[in-house]
Amino acid sequence: MAGGLDGIVAADTVLSDVDGEAGRLVIRGVPVEVLAARDGFEGVSARLWEGFVADGLDRAQVRDVLGRGRVAAFAHVAKAVAAGAGLEPVPALRAGLATLTELTGFHPAYAFTAAAPVFLAALLRQHDGLAAIAPDPSLTTAQDLLRMLRGKQAAPTEAAALDAYLTTVSDHGFNASTFTARVVASTQVGVGPSAVAALAALEGPLHGGAPGPVLDMLDSIGGAENIKPWLESRLISGERLMGFGHRVYKVRDPRADVLKGAVRSLSRDAGRLAFAEQVEADAIAILARVKPGRRLDTNVEFYTALLLEALAIPRAAFTAIFAVGRMAGWTAHALEQARDGRLIRPLSRYVGPLPKEAA
Repeated sequence: MAGGLDGIVAADTVLSDVDGEAGRLVIRGVPVEVLAARDGFEGVSARLWEGFVADGLDRAQVRDVLGRGRVAAFAHVAKAVAAGAGLEPVPALRAGLATLTELTGFHPAYAFTAAAPVFLAALLRQHDGLAAIAPDPSLTTAQDLLRMLRGKQAAPTEAAALDAYLTTVSDHGFNASTFTARVVASTQVGVGPSAVAALAALEGPLHGGAPGPVLDMLDSIGGAENIKPWLESRLISGERLMGFGHRVYKVRDPRADVLKGAVRSLSRDAGRLAFAEQVEADAIAILARVKPGRRLDTNVEFYTALLLEALAIPRAAFTAIFAVGRMAGWTAHALEQARDGRLIRPLSRYVGPLPKEAA
């Protein structure tokens, strides 16, 4: 049996296809780089929810409903903030969303996707001793999230960069959190609990915890003269380089280039881009030499870290920001599983003692 269910097909899906050999991510028939440039987060959400929430969805409709949903969610923000008080951002967001049973008049997929940025911004501001800021329904999710975090409107380039990020991470096959959402949804419990369960799976360091450590790695390297010796020493000692390699991709993660472009759009030096590019180039060359036969390239976490740092997002909140974008995918998968799938109940192979051996 394959460890970690490698190579096992658990279900059919129309939502996304991850081709690890070709380095391609397709969401509802469109490459992710096209979606990031053309459709934005509201557009990709419309695509993911098409046929599950409603028929004929488009970007403008979803922008409107998520804007109104954020306003409705703000009425629940005090309870959410109280539930998450004192917790790190991901468990705080999970606790806050667990208090939300519904938003009257909104489909659960809309409700939880709209509530996530509202609750997260309020929780992060509470951590800094600041009051929550009410949403502006006329804005996109990315624009309003930055505004609710900062208390003022973000520059268009900043909002566009965050929008590209939310779009890029909106869905990615049957990763651990998405598969969790589908397992829970297969019990017919509903979209909300399925999304909250997915968020719990994201807390594990093997799934959602890599962007922050990328910056820790860059901090530790320090200067350009230290890059090669630092990388070589870590690899020789058997340590992992953060931001490189992926469970599925055998070549470059296609999301990395989308986010690299988004970082560059902010400014040439934003988020230490020039230094990071040198780290990336040296790391790929050293990995090829030290680990021959293994195809290890840049993954989404590397430029995620640089992008979110450039937007002044605190490192502790990186994974929670990811959850804001992935909420669209989690809810879509929950709906697909509940509509088309059976209760997920795989077999196990018992390898313990038999009764006579245990006697």
